[in-house]
Amino acid sequence: MTAAYGAVRLPRRTASAPEPAGRRTGLCSAATDLARALLTPTGLAGAALEATWMGLHLGLYPLGLLGSATDRRQGYRLSHLPPTQRGLAIQDVEAAETPILLVHGMVDNRSIFTVLRRGLVRRGFGRIETMNYSILTGDVRVAAARLGQEVERIVEETGYERIHVIGHSMGGLIARYYVTRLGGDEHVHTLVTLGTPHAGSYLALGWNAGLTRQLRPGSALLRELEQPVAHCGTRFVVYWSDLDQVVIPQRNAALHHDDLNVHNIELHGVGHMSLPVTPAVVRGISHALAHLDSSGATVTPPVAEIPRRRGASLFPEAPSTAASPS
Repeated sequence: MTAAYGAVRLPRRTASAPEPAGRRTGLCSAATDLARALLTPTGLAGAALEATWMGLHLGLYPLGLLGSATDRRQGYRLSHLPPTQRGLAIQDVEAAETPILLVHGMVDNRSIFTVLRRGLVRRGFGRIETMNYSILTGDVRVAAARLGQEVERIVEETGYERIHVIGHSMGGLIARYYVTRLGGDEHVHTLVTLGTPHAGSYLALGWNAGLTRQLRPGSALLRELEQPVAHCGTRFVVYWSDLDQVVIPQRNAALHHDDLNVHNIELHGVGHMSLPVTPAVVRGISHALAHLDSSGATVTPPVAEIPRRRGASLFPEAPSTAASPS
């Protein structure tokens, strides 16, 4: 399968930009929605948290270019684990040891997941990896092929045929392309996206480059992702917020596709960069990944299909409030 990734063909970009009048209407509507979300107590608190986290993230950014990309427990010993970690391993060792791969967004690196990764480790997950891709990446398809190679490496090293992927911002779009267009659902049990522009963002109109053109509403890439996806077994957990200042309009971070098993979770008062550090998000992801479907085993043997229950709620609703990191 890896060899096929190297042969990914990049179709010509034939997308036409939205009509100027419609674009202005969409931008005005998005600005109004953002202002309405901001001018609430929760929105103001969320904006303050966003500013604080962005400052901290800038300090952590250089560290994200260095160091190990993997947190892993060795074997299945339990005596050295704190109670929360030990509890998950005892309850469901498959869930605890299923690898988790974190994929950052545009012009970012693995440091964006500092809080989320620690939260997952604290809750008992044994192997968490982060993937850095070049800030010079100019095509979502190329990054998706690179992600496929990384997933196959983890599958080969661990023996788990299906892993979990968490993508922030464009990282979620890269993972979605891999899962739905490159056959990645064979190796991805659950894909969690945080503030991903599934339907594009008008913010991408401000920078005219090959990559940003792919992120605009109605682009050729997004139209490709809207195509039918037969027999996709990956489940999607999608977080979006009414205070997202990067995905415009904010509702474009929700995912709607008739062929995909999607659970959209709307948050109130959480900024784009704060999504990976918000406790409600960390708890929600931990709960989703700790409770595999009864027929959704991820190790060999056997690997069973995930139930295709469109419209059914797979996870409890996450609280729609912002909170400080824990």
